[in-house]
Amino acid sequence: MFRLSSRITVFVIAVISISHAGVAAPPQPPNIVLIVSDDQGYRDLGCFGSDEVKTPHLDQLAKQGVRCTDFYVTWPACTPSRGSILTGRYPQRNGLYDMIRNDVADYGKTFTAEEYAVTPERVLGMDVQEVMVSEVLKQSGYATAVFGKWDGGQLRRFLPLQNGFDRYYGFANTGIDYFTHERYGVPSMFRDNQPTTAEQGTYCTYLFQNEAARFVKEHKDQPFFLYLPFNAPHGASNLDPKIRGAAQAPERYKKMYPQYKDKLVKGKRYGQEALVPSKQKGRLEYLASITCMDDAIGEVLGLLDEYELADNTLVVFFSDNGGSGSADNSPLRGRKGLMFEGGIRVPFIARYPGRIPADSVSNEFLTALELFPMFARLAGAKLPEDIVYDGFNMLPVLTGEKKSERTEMFWERRGDRAARVGNYKWVQSKRGTGLYDLSSDIGEKHDLSAENPEMLAKLQTRFAQWKKEMAAAEPRGPFRDF
Repeated sequence: MFRLSSRITVFVIAVISISHAGVAAPPQPPNIVLIVSDDQGYRDLGCFGSDEVKTPHLDQLAKQGVRCTDFYVTWPACTPSRGSILTGRYPQRNGLYDMIRNDVADYGKTFTAEEYAVTPERVLGMDVQEVMVSEVLKQSGYATAVFGKWDGGQLRRFLPLQNGFDRYYGFANTGIDYFTHERYGVPSMFRDNQPTTAEQGTYCTYLFQNEAARFVKEHKDQPFFLYLPFNAPHGASNLDPKIRGAAQAPERYKKMYPQYKDKLVKGKRYGQEALVPSKQKGRLEYLASITCMDDAIGEVLGLLDEYELADNTLVVFFSDNGGSGSADNSPLRGRKGLMFEGGIRVPFIARYPGRIPADSVSNEFLTALELFPMFARLAGAKLPEDIVYDGFNMLPVLTGEKKSERTEMFWERRGDRAARVGNYKWVQSKRGTGLYDLSSDIGEKHDLSAENPEMLAKLQTRFAQWKKEMAAAEPRGPFRDF
């Protein structure tokens, strides 16, 4: 039994209520497919305005469901953002409020196996007291699996099978080389609880695609939760200057973007002259990796159609944070790592036929904190009563039946902080500070601090109150001192 069973009471209901008259209740709770991309730009989808990237499957998904324009993640980079997806709690509440990463990779350091085994990247992870959505869904009768980027810790107690997942194939740290599956020279792929190099050399998106397809085929007759967190289009984690600094993609996908040259240029890496990817190569690899990912998603969606599961499946797609490097975040300001909109507002699509109207657009204020409560509600499960959640069931918002309950959101990354209250956004960071009215200034160009000092004080006060609430929460590791 999972540790969850001793902490919460879960019940399963036979049918899910349907708000639209005349629509029959599904025979079983809906399947849930959660797809997350890595560092994808706000505009880097056809359905979000790009006339360059080729994403036919995701564009079709948006046509069949809702596209959300004001959707936020909880942190401008991967580890804390992904932790909130699984726990439904602010990073400052669940304890994973910074990266699990060895920064010495920035200086070209290659670890021996013995050195790597005791590094922070290897030994840190999500606090084991946290309850993940996979545990709630598993207790409700769902088959559960994750294929791709875990980023929640590598030690056995942190891995997916100890956190409510039945199956796992992927890597547990923040990034890998797409072909060698190494993170800066360290083999990083797992199958369930065991490290593996069996598929080394095969492009990892293909591997995650194959595992996801197999899982759907094997569990088509029961409710399932498929978490598919890709690493595309994140840059390749390879120390070779010719590879690092860009994503990686198969040649057939790079040929789809002939306007970009696949070339290296003279530059610097680790303080020395080296051949590095050109800006054109960076954009080429980036776009091609997205299109390859889109095809992988297309196979999963095709299987849902083939097995007549699509009508009883909620499919959700978004990026874990804003785009970096070669991404296009327009019309937003900033990128990954920053508190401006380009770091934390991401493209979001959801499809649930019969519930979510097709080809709809929502401008409601929503966040990744709303996923856990929505998934639990769909599964007929109660949220653990002794855990504070920071979101709500957003399905009625996606269906257009209700306005969002979300009125404010807060972010903190070391010395950088931000708050959104209503349509006003306050940012205080090393890369810029200001107050902005997002209803008329989505690009955060006009600082209203001097014009509206009362609103500035209001947001700063609410941020300070939020900080006190997070500090008073039951302490969690791995960073907090308690």
